[in-house]
Amino acid sequence: MQVLSCQPNSVFNKIIPMDRTLFFLLNKIFLFFLITIPNFVLLGTVIPQWVDLFNGKDLTGWVDVNTSPETWYVKDGMLICKGKPIGVMRSERQYENFLLHVEWRHMESGGNSGIFAWSDAIPFGNRLPKGLEIQMLELDWVKLHTKKGKKPPPIAYVHGELFGAGGLKATPDNPRGSRSKSLENRCKGKGEWNVYDVVCVDGVVKLSVNGKFVNGVRNSQYKKGYLCLESEGSEIHFRNLKIMELPSGITSSDQTAPIINLP
Repeated sequence: MQVLSCQPNSVFNKIIPMDRTLFFLLNKIFLFFLITIPNFVLLGTVIPQWVDLFNGKDLTGWVDVNTSPETWYVKDGMLICKGKPIGVMRSERQYENFLLHVEWRHMESGGNSGIFAWSDAIPFGNRLPKGLEIQMLELDWVKLHTKKGKKPPPIAYVHGELFGAGGLKATPDNPRGSRSKSLENRCKGKGEWNVYDVVCVDGVVKLSVNGKFVNGVRNSQYKKGYLCLESEGSEIHFRNLKIMELPSGITSSDQTAPIINLP
């Protein structure tokens, strides 16, 4: 019996005579494809990524709807809203399914603001649009708006209520009338930063306040629309405003806010 040498490639060379240079070249090509095939496979897969909605420098990506050039400005990497006049600015385009991260703080007692998801960005009588509002209220709002002889609004009102604004229909998880109230009071007061993480998928919204999910709505009339930031009477600061878009769903034209065509 012939014993083949154990020298590298000797077995291969005795079975198939081959120029050594060609062999090493083919070996390198094989190793290249072995290493890179997983990357080629992933080329067709889009992995969701966080994208800045606010770049920390200017208002790129946003369109003023009915406020003023003085209402919104950037300072020290923060987006600042003076609160007057009442109104909104909207995202340049619509969003359907997404995760939203935003950090905010009120600078005045009883301050009022919010974010509209799936909005039509068309103001009506009270200068605010139709959409799913994610409420941002300063903690003293309840005390300052308690009417004489009447019970104050529930404290949960200022800890991230969710509701359909401007006639938008949605089903509350934790009903307070047509609104959904937070199950735990987690917001911080004037001058302190709050963190909202919001899941918006297929007509369902879930809200996390400062690290814990506490509220939700479902069956939203709109499942695709603009994002709007609200100016409603008092100064509020925003930072780290980010979005992660998720795959689209089965959303009809009736479930999509009208597209706004600028002149």
